[in-house]
Amino acid sequence: MSLFNKLKDPIFYKDDSDAEKQLSQLLELLKKASGDTAKAIEHEIMLIKAGIAGEKQVRFELENSHIPMYVLHDLYLENKGLTAQIDYLLITRRHQFIIECKNLFGDIEITGNGDFIRTFYYGSFRKKEGVYSPITQNRRHMELIKQIRLEQHSALIKPFFEKNFFQNYRSVVVLSNPKTVLNARYATKEIRNQVIRADQLADYIRKVDSEPGSVSFSDKEMEELAKFFLEVSKSNPVNYAEKYLDLISPSVSEENITIENKHEVENCVHSEQQETIMCPKCGAPMVKRKAKKGINAGSFFYGCSNYPKCRSIINIG
Repeated sequence: MSLFNKLKDPIFYKDDSDAEKQLSQLLELLKKASGDTAKAIEHEIMLIKAGIAGEKQVRFELENSHIPMYVLHDLYLENKGLTAQIDYLLITRRHQFIIECKNLFGDIEITGNGDFIRTFYYGSFRKKEGVYSPITQNRRHMELIKQIRLEQHSALIKPFFEKNFFQNYRSVVVLSNPKTVLNARYATKEIRNQVIRADQLADYIRKVDSEPGSVSFSDKEMEELAKFFLEVSKSNPVNYAEKYLDLISPSVSEENITIENKHEVENCVHSEQQETIMCPKCGAPMVKRKAKKGINAGSFFYGCSNYPKCRSIINIG
């Protein structure tokens, strides 16, 4: 280890989350929704809140681990049409850990085939259901990272990097709900070694990093790798609130259209034959939509394409 290494604790190099932004959007939509649409939004809000809570539990364990490492939270990676949303990427002195957080309710059983079965209890009633394997999910994340990293290496280095990739990069599924009971006795050793509870995370990292033969990284090399992943990470283009916009039809009000531009609205409403209608508030193109539910069901309106930054609408007819 280099004499110049001074890092003693985790550095959270990227700590924001797209989930917080999506939650904010859905909470705003919920104020305008009703009926089945409101129930659907409430359900999605519950799932996002559970995911955020799980990731915060993992953050707490990392923050108090006192392990020198760089932590990147919520990375969105793209390469050749493939995408990956990575909950946490940890860069320690000896390994890179790809962490998939699961805040699952109920007990989890991993079968000999690697299937994940979740069991719910409602009093004396018990229900079982399959869960999409987070092992498979994280494997896809790993493959995408491998392709991105391979593109950065010369032809001479690529064979060596590819051969040792799964030794240096480790997949970890972290069950963040402290009440979840994990039964992995029938799972293969390879799968058992990839699924842990949140309170086991720090010890798991230390154990893996103590394996013989691992390459040692300096503080500078760790930071350079963290910078690389931060540079290739992009903003998640998925808007979870967008699918509900057609189900919510607010009416035109003074909040949406100011006194100063009411004459512009009138001109727009009577210009449906025009190919493009511009928003009277921000100048962005407006999109024609049809309300599917609510008191205005069946009626058409123009909504600003710059939503949710601009909430201007124009009722038609």
